[in-house]
Amino acid sequence: MTYKLIALDVDGTLLNDDHELTEWTQETLIQASRQGAEIVLCSGRGPANTIPFMKQMGLDGYVITHNGAVTAQVETREVIHQFALDTQGLEPIMTYCRENGVHFDINTAFGLYVDQPEGLELQVRQMYYNFLAEPLKLPRWADMTEPLAKFTAFGPIEQMDAVQREWTSWNLPYYMTRSGDFFIDLMHPEASKGAALKMLADSKGIAPSEIMAIGNYFNDITMLTFAGKGIAMDNSPEEVKAASDEVTLSNNDEGVAHAIHKYILSV
Repeated sequence: MTYKLIALDVDGTLLNDDHELTEWTQETLIQASRQGAEIVLCSGRGPANTIPFMKQMGLDGYVITHNGAVTAQVETREVIHQFALDTQGLEPIMTYCRENGVHFDINTAFGLYVDQPEGLELQVRQMYYNFLAEPLKLPRWADMTEPLAKFTAFGPIEQMDAVQREWTSWNLPYYMTRSGDFFIDLMHPEASKGAALKMLADSKGIAPSEIMAIGNYFNDITMLTFAGKGIAMDNSPEEVKAASDEVTLSNNDEGVAHAIHKYILSV
C-alpha cells in the first residue's frame, strides 16, 4: 500500500520526552515527503506552536491543531476550517475551576488566554514554555473578537482524574478528551482529530486506506481508527494500543521514524 498522507501527533509521538525532534526522525520525514507522502501534524497544540516544527523540516501543507478544532495552512497561517466553541456553557466550567484551584486556559486559533498571566505558578509557566506557548490575559467575553477553539484544564494526574469524573456527570455540550495525563480539553461536539483529518483528506481526494496515522494518547484514537493504518506508540495507554492496527517503538526510541521506514521508505 502506498500511503499518500502521514498524520502525526506531536507530543509523546513525534517529540521525545525532552520535547525534541530528533535528527533521524526529521530526516526520515523529509525523505518520506520527497517520495510523495504529505506530512500533516495533528496536535492538541495550536497552530502557532505546531507550525514551527513543519518549518524546521522545510515542509509546507497543513496542520490539524487544537485536537481537530482548527486546521491551518503552514505557509500562510490561514485557518481553512474551524469547529468554533460555544461560549455559553463555559461559565460554570470556569467557575468550577476557579473555586477548586484548577488552572485553565482558553484558546482561539492563534491565541491562548489565562486569568492572570503575570501570576502563573512555576510549573504552569514551564508547561507553556515547553509547548512554545505565550499566555495572554483573558479579556471579557464581549471583547473576545475571535471564535474560541478549545478550553483546557491543566493539573496533576489525580486532580485531572477527579475533574474528568465530575465533568462527565454534567452532560456537557462539548467533546471532552484527555490530550495527556495532565490535560483535559473541551471542544465543539463535532471536533476531533479524526473528523478534521477526514475533512482534509476528502478535500484532497485521499481515501482512508491511503492514510497512515501515528499517535500515543486518547485524543489520537479518532484519527488512528479513521486511517487505513493506525499505529500507536509503545508509550501509549493500553486502550490506545488496542484501538490501533499495531504498535511501534516509543517516542524516546524514535518510533515514528521506525514506522515510516517500515511502511513507506522500504516499500
